[in-house]
Parts: sequence; C-alpha cells; structure tokens
Amino acid sequence: MTPGPNLQQLIDTIREDAGSDDVLDQLGAAAGTINELTSTSDAALGYFVDRARGAGKSWVEISAVLGVSKQAAHKRFADSWTAEAVLGHYTPRTKAVLDAAKDVARGLNHPFVGTEHLLLALYSQPEALATRVLVARGIAEEAVAEAVAPLSPAKGPSKDVEAALSAENPPYTRKAAHVLQGAVAEALVLGHNYVGTEHLLLAFYRDSASVATEVLTGLGLDETAAWADVRAALEEVTKAK
Repeated sequence: MTPGPNLQQLIDTIREDAGSDDVLDQLGAAAGTINELTSTSDAALGYFVDRARGAGKSWVEISAVLGVSKQAAHKRFADSWTAEAVLGHYTPRTKAVLDAAKDVARGLNHPFVGTEHLLLALYSQPEALATRVLVARGIAEEAVAEAVAPLSPAKGPSKDVEAALSAENPPYTRKAAHVLQGAVAEALVLGHNYVGTEHLLLAFYRDSASVATEVLTGLGLDETAAWADVRAALEEVTKAK
C-alpha cells in the first residue's frame, strides 16, 4: 500500500499553505486542509462501497470488511444520502439534466426518477460532454428511448405522478440515488472539483443491474469504452482552451 504523508509532512504542508507565521492563520489552514481530506476520504470510501453494492455484495459482507455493524455501515453509506449533500458540486448543466429527468419521468407517468430518466435527460443538453460522447458513438435519443421502453414501460395517467415529482426532493430510486452520489466519486477519480455530465455517465456503470447501464451496454457502450471516450473528450476540451 502506498503510504500517505506522515504527521510532520502534513504539518509542514499546512504551514506552507498558510503562508504566515501567525498561529491563527495556520490553524485556519489546518482546519481547511483536514476538512478537505476528510471529505475526500469519505468520498473515496463511498466509491468503493458503492462498487461493492453494484457487484451484489450484501451490507453484512461490506460491514464485516469495514469492521462496523451492518446498521452502522448502512446508516453511513445509504440512509444518510440526500440530494443536497451532493448537488453543491454539480455544474449548472448537470443540474439541468436532473430537472429534465423529472420531465422524462412525467412523460412516462412514472412517480419516481430512475436511472433511465437520468440517461434520457442527458439529451436535453446537446452540448454536454456526456451527450456528445453518446452521439459520437451513434447512440441517438430515439434508440435509447426504444431500448428503455420494454425495461421501464410507460404507465397510465395518475395524480400521484405530479404530486411525487413536484416535491422539493423527487423520489429517486435507490439505483438513481447511487448514480448521483457516485458521480461525485467519479469526479474525484478524475481529479475534478466539479461534477459534470461526463461523471454522471460514468456513474451509471457503478451498478450493472440498472436500466441505464443495461441500455448503454446493449447499445454498444460498455464501461471501458465510456471511460475511453470521456477521457478523449476531456483531452479535446483541454486542448481547445
């Protein structure tokens, strides 16, 4: 295992970042650094927990590896998830996709937002990096909608639909919630301090049993290809700046 910085190295780094000999300036720098490290550590651990869940591992197995009770593991990594906890990192374009996902769900008369709605909502932002990746692969919105239909068929009109989707926090399915949370971890893997549509696209693959992942894979875009395409697209964006 690659060793992290020891205590003295961390102290030296904080002092350098503070840029001052004032003890309060150094304390403030220390607080900021520790908070950032804690947030990053939690996101990294959550990334691998979700990977384990996506691979079908139970909370009993996961809690045993973490050395905590099943209840403690579930509370930390499942029950504590809220949209507000991650949306602060999302770009305006990604937030627009989330809003569009509710419209997609309404169109199908679904009183929930699932991974299929998030995937279709990407097409509401044609300039988004993820959407450009899909289009470049020849995966059109119509093809995705056709593939989604038998897996998540439209329902009849219901008053419950509008009531559910008008709520401040729409009822995301467990798999969709993991995608939203997982997008933050995908951004972390790529060293980004924002969550774009490309991270949302990559997060679909965290659960191979989700509708979005099944549709994407069936249309020829597996996880390896998606990662390659996203990296290539990011390199093009960087070169264009």
